[in-house]
Amino acid sequence: MLDKVMPPETAERGEAEDQADAAEREAAPRASLVRQFWPHRLTSRIVLLNLLGLIVLVAGILYFNQFRQGLIDARVQSLTTQAQIIAAAVAGSATVDTGSIVIDPDSLADTTDEIMPDSEQMSSLDFPIDPEAAGPVLKRLLANTTVRARIIDKDGNLVVDSRFLYSRGDIVQSDLPPPNGEHEKLNPRALWNRFVTWTFSYDYPKQIEYGIDNGKDFPEVAAALKGAKVSLVRLNDRGQIIVVVAVPIQRFRAVLGSLVLSTTGGEIDDVLRAERQVVLMTFGFVALVTILLSILLASTIALPLRKLAAAADRVRRGINKRVEIPDFSARGDEIGDLSGAVRDMTNALYNRIAAIEAFAADVSHELKNPLTSLRSAVETLAYAKTPEQRERLVEIVNHDVKRLDRLITDISDASRLDAELARGEAQAFDLSQLLESITSFANDTRKEGQAEVEFEIAKPPPGMDRARAYTVMGHDSRLGQVVRNLIDNARSFTRPGSRLNVRVRRVGPDVEFRVDDFGPGIPPDNLQRVFERFYTDRPEGSFGSNSGLGLSISQQIVDAHKGRIWAENRYGKPDEAGERQVLGARFTVRIPAAPHA
Repeated sequence: MLDKVMPPETAERGEAEDQADAAEREAAPRASLVRQFWPHRLTSRIVLLNLLGLIVLVAGILYFNQFRQGLIDARVQSLTTQAQIIAAAVAGSATVDTGSIVIDPDSLADTTDEIMPDSEQMSSLDFPIDPEAAGPVLKRLLANTTVRARIIDKDGNLVVDSRFLYSRGDIVQSDLPPPNGEHEKLNPRALWNRFVTWTFSYDYPKQIEYGIDNGKDFPEVAAALKGAKVSLVRLNDRGQIIVVVAVPIQRFRAVLGSLVLSTTGGEIDDVLRAERQVVLMTFGFVALVTILLSILLASTIALPLRKLAAAADRVRRGINKRVEIPDFSARGDEIGDLSGAVRDMTNALYNRIAAIEAFAADVSHELKNPLTSLRSAVETLAYAKTPEQRERLVEIVNHDVKRLDRLITDISDASRLDAELARGEAQAFDLSQLLESITSFANDTRKEGQAEVEFEIAKPPPGMDRARAYTVMGHDSRLGQVVRNLIDNARSFTRPGSRLNVRVRRVGPDVEFRVDDFGPGIPPDNLQRVFERFYTDRPEGSFGSNSGLGLSISQQIVDAHKGRIWAENRYGKPDEAGERQVLGARFTVRIPAAPHA
């Protein structure tokens, strides 16, 4: 048994098709999942989409808001100014005493009033910072503030920490951890804080607590001991923002140490939290208004659509009664346009159904007449005794067969006319040339005794040539059928040896042609009935030679070209009694001219 070996191209193509099928199978569950969670009702979709836009807007405001950075910058500037004042106060209140600096907290002298020593004196002096003297200065300057101050000497040793400066009678307050960790997790405020911390997490470094003698290990302290001013933003153990400012303590250009000021954890976060709460409260109010307005908007859209859908479903299920479609055309919007279109479509559908029923009844009636006559002639043929009787019956049979063939042909043409006009593509053509060709062919093929057709072209309007004046958009074969039907109809009423007149002219935006005969005319009551199916009012001796569908088919073709056709009588001059003689009938057709014309 040999294995079947495929060419490389076939194998690669099969592998690519397998990969495509696998990708489609993987995408199908995702698509079904989206359809499962995507709301099916229009109201829900409108509310959801409006809320999504509002959520994106609020999230952008909260995430990209510059208020936090502005608040930090303002706090940095405030702390820097405060640190410079405190550093100057600490340095300015120092006096030289036996080679050391003694800080008098009750005397903060201005350095500008002192006499600057020379460089030799500066080099021989040492400026150690006395914590006993510096502590009261910090306590006085930082009274009623939440700022923490630390003084670090030039060797990196922590000299003073304002957190541990207490006076007699001071109350020490510190935050204790919650007694129950599970309660803290279930606390709504704690959950909200955790959500905010997770959502708006900061990328600032964590603040490490200063040691007793490792001050130089911190970059801000090292920079301040070199005479620079440094500001940093860090996070404490709880993830709260603190601002740290380090400035040098110097006198006579000699750096005595470093002053580090830092804000209390939560000070900036509380302001940011309050600002976010305002934004979220505003969001909640706007979301409520958005939901109400969305529901109101959806009700003006979805409710009429549901009514239209329900009415359309009743039309689909309705059999014996006519369903009325709701009318929203007074709205003046797209829903009103849809309502009008659905109403027109439904009315056209009912009219078409009624026309089909009437057409079927008329066809049945018209086919029964020749069939009844044919059956009678065939049944009587067996009882004919003379050749003349049999010849007469055979002539009746032939006449009825021809009549049936004519009826079936015209019925078939009328039944497929709408479909052909809908599928065919309209083209521009010169209607005057079509009329000229048809009238010339009618004269060339006319039988003895038939009326001759005269063709006349009116002068085109000023500024137009013949081709532009008489060009229309449509189906030349079907409009030619209208002309032939009108000519055949006029010939059937015109006396032998007389003539017909076909004339074309331009009337405003339309191209008009008319066919005049010299027959007995049309009774005034029948000017509209002549376009009904199977209606005939022929002279004696012409029964059965026409199906009665020619004018009906002509009207159907003209209507499909957005034109109109009508019949009227032509009258001569009044006689002595004031009566006007009928000269014949006239059929007029107007078709809109092509747009470029």
